[in-house]
Amino acid sequence: MFFKQIKYGLITYKYDISTITIEALAMFKLNIKLKFKRAHLVTNTILPLLLLASTSLTIQAKEQPYNANVAKLATQIEADVIKWRRHFHQHPELSNREFETAKTIAKYLKSLGLEVQTGIAKTGVVAILDSGKPGPVVALRADIDGLPVTETVDLPFASKVKSTYNGQDVGVMHACGHDTHIAMLMGAAKILTSMKDKLHGKVKFIFQPAEEGAPIGETGGAEVMVKEGVLSNPNVDVIFGLHISSDSEVGTVYYRSGGIMAAVDPFKIVVKGKQSHGAYPWNSVDPIVTSAQIIMGLQTIVSREVELIDSAAVVTIGMIHGGTRSNIIPSEVEMVGTIRTLNPDIRKQIHQSVHNKATSIAKSMNAQAIVTLPLDYSYPITYNDEKLMTEMLPVIQATAGIENARVTNPVTGAEDFSFFQEKVPGLYLFVGGRSKDMPAEQAPDHHTPEFEIDESGMKLGVKLLTNLTLDYMSNHK
Repeated sequence: MFFKQIKYGLITYKYDISTITIEALAMFKLNIKLKFKRAHLVTNTILPLLLLASTSLTIQAKEQPYNANVAKLATQIEADVIKWRRHFHQHPELSNREFETAKTIAKYLKSLGLEVQTGIAKTGVVAILDSGKPGPVVALRADIDGLPVTETVDLPFASKVKSTYNGQDVGVMHACGHDTHIAMLMGAAKILTSMKDKLHGKVKFIFQPAEEGAPIGETGGAEVMVKEGVLSNPNVDVIFGLHISSDSEVGTVYYRSGGIMAAVDPFKIVVKGKQSHGAYPWNSVDPIVTSAQIIMGLQTIVSREVELIDSAAVVTIGMIHGGTRSNIIPSEVEMVGTIRTLNPDIRKQIHQSVHNKATSIAKSMNAQAIVTLPLDYSYPITYNDEKLMTEMLPVIQATAGIENARVTNPVTGAEDFSFFQEKVPGLYLFVGGRSKDMPAEQAPDHHTPEFEIDESGMKLGVKLLTNLTLDYMSNHK
């Protein structure tokens, strides 16, 4: 191997001249253009030489002077972060019901001397750290709600909380790691407050309720926070968020430019037919048979109409209700499903196809299909701004270690962090929470009673939130 280095500003780029791809060079060229006005030197002098090579590029970010201090401070407060996480884990609250959670968060933020607002989107908390110097407004977000899941993990701080959800008695659990998100952001707030003299501009800490979706008949979450002006007064320039991952190893961070999580669009189809005795089906217009045809037809949208080379998509029917007895063909069937997409154009295409197929198939069976899309809520694509991703990648790599910063495939899960990203450039990252001695195939799934994370993974999340803020401010004074 033949390594060379290029240094611009505080960042050193290291590459193997014998193993470099054109794709990697393009990324390298873009990064240089964005960060340095001397890009013409790289374009005209260095890149033509590198084009003679063939397979890979390694970019190493030189640590900023504050990185070591942040790492030290994150280690010092790790016990506090774990303590906070355990408190929230033991006392989870459902979406739009995070009253005690919000009180605890607000009390702590006030103890740091921050300007704190409560009651945003019902139970949301926002705090502002003002450096007193000109600069950008950087927002950091954590979601705070639990799930209607009964915990089965044997922990001394396991949740025993019971509540009601949509009229049902349920257990309540932080089964998606939002307790860790709260604790990590509180940790970042503590460090950034202690480093106030290093800041340029303001930091807005956003603790968001109802990410998992508001109860039936209510609104909530990021969409409501945005409508209520959380990104203004002061106006946010950029926003960062992250999610703990139970199946990714502690110490790793996963990133992706562009769509990283899918748009989600629930839908309902009501099929209306004609009721009759089950012994005389010829007297009916059978909505059950019609619904079966519609379900099969919907499955051909992704498999036969969507070009899947560049983007994944999902159309799923998750619930169907119809009929009261085995010998009665009912007059009506109701189906509820979800659409997941990672491309705005494909999203529109599938929406239209669902409507067309449902109504056309029903008509062909002499029935009627009424399509409601979206049903009750809708999340946009969680989309990482390409320019921002390129700019922040060196600090992500420096914080986690270049070998631990990994590109991830997009996932068809959804996140309402996307509502923030519709308004301002944002990055959403995944941080490892699986113990190093646990095989990946044994990692518990999110949203299950067995969900569990290794608390040592939170320290990287604290460092990432802090360093992303410091780095962005230093580059945008």
